[in-house]
Amino acid sequence: MAVTYDLMKRVTAQLYEWSLKKIPEDTKVALAQAELAETNPVGRKTLTYMIKSASTAERENRFVCSDSGIPVYFVKIGTRVRFEGDIKRAITDGFADLCGTIDPPLLEHVTNPLTLERGHKGKDMPIVTWDLLAGEEDYVEITCSPKALGSGRWAALQIFSFPSLDTIEKYIMDCVIPAGSQACPPLVVGVGIGGTFDYAAKIAKEAMLRPFGQRNPEPILEEMEERLLKAINATGFGPMGTGGVTTAMAVHVNYAAGHGFTPVAVTFNCWINRRTRARIYDDGRVERIE
Repeated sequence: MAVTYDLMKRVTAQLYEWSLKKIPEDTKVALAQAELAETNPVGRKTLTYMIKSASTAERENRFVCSDSGIPVYFVKIGTRVRFEGDIKRAITDGFADLCGTIDPPLLEHVTNPLTLERGHKGKDMPIVTWDLLAGEEDYVEITCSPKALGSGRWAALQIFSFPSLDTIEKYIMDCVIPAGSQACPPLVVGVGIGGTFDYAAKIAKEAMLRPFGQRNPEPILEEMEERLLKAINATGFGPMGTGGVTTAMAVHVNYAAGHGFTPVAVTFNCWINRRTRARIYDDGRVERIE
């Protein structure tokens, strides 16, 4: 058998719809823990509203937030997978079909940056990053993480020359503080250090998608994550800027070797933490991971 056009079209459309109507299970837990730990009454009440809103959206099959963002996919291909049909086109066609059938309807967030015209179609839309899985896997793993205005607006990247860890951490905070409440906290902050300009952004996005509770395998970065999370929560922005000790749920940092010039990329996911994932196996099976 093979991974077919029809299967890819259906699964990628489903992943996008699921991401709009249900927050990840680990995020539910993190919000509940934050609600218990929050010291500011207004911030705690805001977290309560968030939890209830997410629960209602899941139960009634509605969007958690009206800003559905734009579809962004990360596709990792196993080396034993066979394809049948135009797989790249399948993702585009799946999104187009979903725009015509989803309930409630999607707002027209796809924007032409040259004319500012908005709709459901556009060049290179959906945005897809392709990669290979290590080993000899017989499946394609697809992650969908739509990017909306609040979290997407504040991503940033700067290139340093042989920076110290203190310099890197200061830059990350210099990105977080101007974002303030506008990135819709409590946030997940993803950081990519090293590589090249484009690669630092890629690994920052991958770090952002790491499930909660997974320890960083690099001890230096594990300690950095703890320091940054503490510093971000000490800013006092709190849930949706209402004040409190819950500005971020997690900080996840990734790195790659590079030259002496060191890019540092910072990206955000809002409190919904949109992230769905599935695998399509070479025999046609579909496994929903989250």
